[in-house]
Amino acid sequence: MTIETYRDAWGIPHLRAADARELARAQGRVTAHDRAWQLEVERHRAQGTSASFLGAPAVAWDVFARRARLADTARRCFEALERRDPETAQWVRAYVAGVNEGLPAGAARTPEFTRTGLVPGTWEPWHPLGVWLATHILFAGFPAKLWREEAIRHLGEEAVPLFATDGPTTAGSNGWLLAGSRTATGHALLAGDPHRFIEAPGVYQQIRLACPEFDVVGLAVPGVPGIAHFAHTGTVAWSITNAMADYQDLYRERLRRTETGVEALAPDGTWTPAAHHTETIEISGSPPVRIEVLETPRGPVIAGWPEHPQTSPPSAADGGRPPQGPPAPDHESGTGGAGGKARADGEAEALALRYPPRVTHDLGFSALLPLLRARHVTDVDRAFDAWAEPVNVVHAADTAGGVLYRVAGRVPVRSRTNRTRLAPAWLPGHDWQGWHEMPYGDLTDGVAVMANQRGPATPLGVEFAPSHRADRIRALLGERRTWSAADMAAIHTDTHLASATPLLDRLAALDDLTPPAAGLRDRLLAWDRRMDAGSTDAAAYAAVRSAVVRHLAAHPAFTALTEPPAHPEVLLPWLALTPRIAFALEHLLRAEELYGVDRPAAVRAAVEEVAADLPTGTWGDTHRLTPWEALPEPSYDDGPALSGDHDCVLCTSAVPGLTDRSARGPAARYVWDLARRDDSRWVVPFGADGVPGAPHHTDQLPLWLEGDLTPVVTDWDRLERVDLTNLVEETEETEETKEMEENDV
Repeated sequence: MTIETYRDAWGIPHLRAADARELARAQGRVTAHDRAWQLEVERHRAQGTSASFLGAPAVAWDVFARRARLADTARRCFEALERRDPETAQWVRAYVAGVNEGLPAGAARTPEFTRTGLVPGTWEPWHPLGVWLATHILFAGFPAKLWREEAIRHLGEEAVPLFATDGPTTAGSNGWLLAGSRTATGHALLAGDPHRFIEAPGVYQQIRLACPEFDVVGLAVPGVPGIAHFAHTGTVAWSITNAMADYQDLYRERLRRTETGVEALAPDGTWTPAAHHTETIEISGSPPVRIEVLETPRGPVIAGWPEHPQTSPPSAADGGRPPQGPPAPDHESGTGGAGGKARADGEAEALALRYPPRVTHDLGFSALLPLLRARHVTDVDRAFDAWAEPVNVVHAADTAGGVLYRVAGRVPVRSRTNRTRLAPAWLPGHDWQGWHEMPYGDLTDGVAVMANQRGPATPLGVEFAPSHRADRIRALLGERRTWSAADMAAIHTDTHLASATPLLDRLAALDDLTPPAAGLRDRLLAWDRRMDAGSTDAAAYAAVRSAVVRHLAAHPAFTALTEPPAHPEVLLPWLALTPRIAFALEHLLRAEELYGVDRPAAVRAAVEEVAADLPTGTWGDTHRLTPWEALPEPSYDDGPALSGDHDCVLCTSAVPGLTDRSARGPAARYVWDLARRDDSRWVVPFGADGVPGAPHHTDQLPLWLEGDLTPVVTDWDRLERVDLTNLVEETEETEETKEMEENDV
């Protein structure tokens, strides 16, 4: 059988091939055709070369990617994969071959290449692993440890639980599993939506992969073969959410430069060599910069090390940040902190990142083929035993009635200091001591809900999402005994905001308000607490909430936290005070005492301020979709109005106190029906095609906005066969003709 490419009415690719390897080649080729720009952006981000065509705004990421050794780690992981699992390595190679076949035609139809002058490159076998690593390196939220250091330094240990919550930088999800006893068909249902930054084109690719071994539909990650996160094989389906586990460490290193290089102080008191070299970052429209890349036995140094005199670190104007900054306290030895502080004895301190794939040379790709071949939940369970990162909570169910609820990934065993704060590399007791066993969970009354809250993964993490979304999903599912796939949209789109209670309680306790403020208070107390796009009450609540956040952030108790230390720009969102207060607002309002802050006065000032200039519009007038675009000068015009909010099941995150716009929300929605796969449903924010102006570029957006889903079609007779081979051949002929003409000239 040759490779066959079909599309449904939404342009979603359905692929058939003779075997798994040819199918991977077909997947790479169709992805390059549909998502050429996205693939090349992700490849360059993995390499730390995106500033070469995106300009100065991309320098900060490139510096981080180089210093974190993302590309080198991905190379090492692929080399280890070839030794450990040659079948999967060849499968990845086939995908890369397909990408290289499809890129010329894909780039020719994508205007961003012309706009930026980027010429599509050649993919190498390690690039899919690099894309995976770059996509997930910040999922465990290791920069939160920098925030905790600053919070403890200025506010004390009690600040850690006060500010412990997920925020706009966190990747989360909703997911729920209904056993057959709770469905109309008697077979299980899985449903949910991953919450990520909304990108154009989207971070997930709807696709079908079929060969004699398997026939799978699901949501793939462009640039990575197979379907890792959300899929239905016909007899078994699975889905994931972020487990909120902590599996990356930041070490404070003591370093010194010698005549022969750089040395790091080890726990045994000896100075050990640190690997180091310099790299050049090309920047479109600006001169290149050279950076020093350094790695200690703990891991790559990502911040704080003073540059060698012969290098040119990126300046703030270039999108980077000066490496100097105030140190955090040494909580174990009492001798200064991290952030590039130069010591009187000629030493300096810096931050090194230790993350599992850098240690194990394993990104978990050996799970991908077994997942495609899975027939029962036991197969899915075994496949996820090989999962590495990110650490996820997994739901799965099969047509025989089997269900699975577990955590998958790799979490090191180490001290509590490592998990919560910066670990001093020069003191003993902070090395890794093996790996945690992955926990399992149980269904309750035929239901399992995962929404980044505490659950089976509790022993593995530090900060989790509040239980609002999980509690609300469980409450909705408890309203009746049986559910169908068609019913799931009502849960996906629920807008009840339970986290509004602490602020509303504070409002209810106020008296002696001016008449306008008293009227606003009474109006909000009567509000149904739904963050609907068309609601004027939701808009008024959001305005009061933002005003409260701003008043709290301006209090002198928090002044020291308004200027974060000079860490890399990529990490600064975790250190920003206003978002921290915004997403911990319910804790801050409920705490018995808050550093002398008069919270009734802050709430009073906020409601008086809003009442004096009351918003007349709806929540959707200001709560608008703002997707991220990888362009030198992206256009962030007002997008469509959104319902929902950060703690709603319909999780569309604004940043109270800063903006009502939302850049983060459901990156896809899915319903997997184990009774009949064709009754499954899915939707993405935009469409299947990444090319602006193409018929299927944004055709799913109206469905996504309304909470509707499109049916999953698996009947080949209802699909349209298309021929990508001709497009590839025509593009190759055009490129050859152009090359001949240029040679003639």
